[in-house]
Amino acid sequence: MPPKLLSITLIACSVLLLDGCSLFSQEGTKSESAGDVYLQLGVRYLNLDKLERAKENLELALKHDSDNTNAHIAIAFLYEKIGKLDEATDHYQTAFGLAPDDLSLQNNYGRFLCDRKQFDKGMGLLEQASNNALNDKRWMPLTNAGRCQIAMGKKQKAQAYFKEALQANAAYAPALEEMQKLSFQNGEFWAAKGFLQRYLSVAPHTSETLSIAAQTERSLGNLELAKEYQNLLIEKFPLSNEAKQLGSVQQ
Repeated sequence: MPPKLLSITLIACSVLLLDGCSLFSQEGTKSESAGDVYLQLGVRYLNLDKLERAKENLELALKHDSDNTNAHIAIAFLYEKIGKLDEATDHYQTAFGLAPDDLSLQNNYGRFLCDRKQFDKGMGLLEQASNNALNDKRWMPLTNAGRCQIAMGKKQKAQAYFKEALQANAAYAPALEEMQKLSFQNGEFWAAKGFLQRYLSVAPHTSETLSIAAQTERSLGNLELAKEYQNLLIEKFPLSNEAKQLGSVQQ
């Protein structure tokens, strides 16, 4: 997965909230400038995956106000999405220079740094965000910290972060999905089933949850249910890596 002027919520940070990416912290609304309007339009287009229109409006927002932290964060995420990581880095760094204490920025920039394997810097920001008593969404940086630990090969520490995230918000889908995966990898198949059931009460299947569900049921000897999950995986996500791997196994 930010900061200042607007009361804008991006509904999906890559289906953003599900990916642990929070775009903007919400503060009281102020009279809107032209830059604010362009920012809102840019975020809406980003949310609709209309990336060229989003880019145009976010650039206009920054043209009107080059110190608009939210606009820098939004366009950084856009550049991430299209694989322009140098540009994303530039805008995250600019935003951080403008608002280093912003909780959402710490979460998003920390996640970005971990994804780039800058683990120490990324974890430092995620720890700052999750340890701040004013953060009413601690589960987001905690989940991102867990993912960072997985990338570092530290599954036990990752599990501790995911559990803490679920203590803060028992219905947070990304943490539930991570716990389904970790439970399966640890051979805790009934726990994996339980985390999947909790996940499905708040979010739809992904290709990964279906793949792990099929493997879990097979490990438990529930071959018919495993087959149902496999069929659902192929039906709903035929182009996913998980479906392709399943196809290669069956050939």
